[in-house]
Amino acid sequence: MGRINLKGVIIGGLVAGVVLNVIDFVLFGVVLSADIAAFLQAAGKPAMTTSTMILYTVLDFFYGIFLVWIYAAIRPRFGAGPGTAVKAGLASWVAVGLFHYLFEAPMGMMPQNIMMIGTLVALVQQPLATVVGAKFYTEM
Repeated sequence: MGRINLKGVIIGGLVAGVVLNVIDFVLFGVVLSADIAAFLQAAGKPAMTTSTMILYTVLDFFYGIFLVWIYAAIRPRFGAGPGTAVKAGLASWVAVGLFHYLFEAPMGMMPQNIMMIGTLVALVQQPLATVVGAKFYTEM
């Protein structure tokens, strides 16, 4: 097994980050924006600020890099290609998306519809972003 091509991970990860950001913008900035605004107001929290949105944008790029890194790490065992990228995206979704939902949902801190929709969209979003980002990854 060779070493992971860090440059390929970063390039593919940034591309995956674009996919994550586009989907997040549509989901949270358009589809769920009224629900999120109502939730924040009811919870006595300030509305989303530009700096918060910038933070989430940057985090999506880091997450995209993480997704492609997982793909690169499991690629020697499962082979190159979209099937392996889907596996990497699903593994990340289970560890980050599903477990986050299962741990936080019982506390009732956020409306269930926002959490459920976000979790289910991520089930498609994360493997998709990994597949797209993995197209830009090659071994050294």
